[in-house]
Amino acid sequence: MVFDRLKNANQYFPLGEKITIALQYLSQTDFTNVEPGKYEIDGENIFALVQTYNTKPFSAGKWEAHKKYIDVQYIVSGKEKMGFTETTKVIVLEEYNEEKDCAIYKGEGNFLITDEGHFAIFFPSDVHMPGMAINIPKEVKKVVVKVRINEVEENPKEVIENEPA
Repeated sequence: MVFDRLKNANQYFPLGEKITIALQYLSQTDFTNVEPGKYEIDGENIFALVQTYNTKPFSAGKWEAHKKYIDVQYIVSGKEKMGFTETTKVIVLEEYNEEKDCAIYKGEGNFLITDEGHFAIFFPSDVHMPGMAINIPKEVKKVVVKVRINEVEENPKEVIENEPA
């Protein structure tokens, strides 16, 4: 997991070309008047989901994790708590759904307050719970850039072992 302000995005460019594209898109786009919806950046490899919603009480929160996509979550306006935890601290409530690219968990974790200008990157090993109210539900505008993981990134050891000598 990565948590920082968008003004520091260039520090994370070494994480890869797709993460760089996602962070540059967030840095170079004024989301003030962008309507909620899906916006393609590089087809299904990288796309943005612009969302406006009210944060939820903790009792309505769900821990989630993905396998196909990395989440780059950026707060445009408002603030929320984002939870993060390890797979060893949760139990599966709903098995991984290939179509939704999501598994749902129950368990414990830590929370950060994310406000305007902050972003978080959640990798497949990062179980997370976004959208939580700080005290009372308030409106948030968020952009989630979904970055598709390719097989090389998923199984780097396997690729190295199978390279020709």
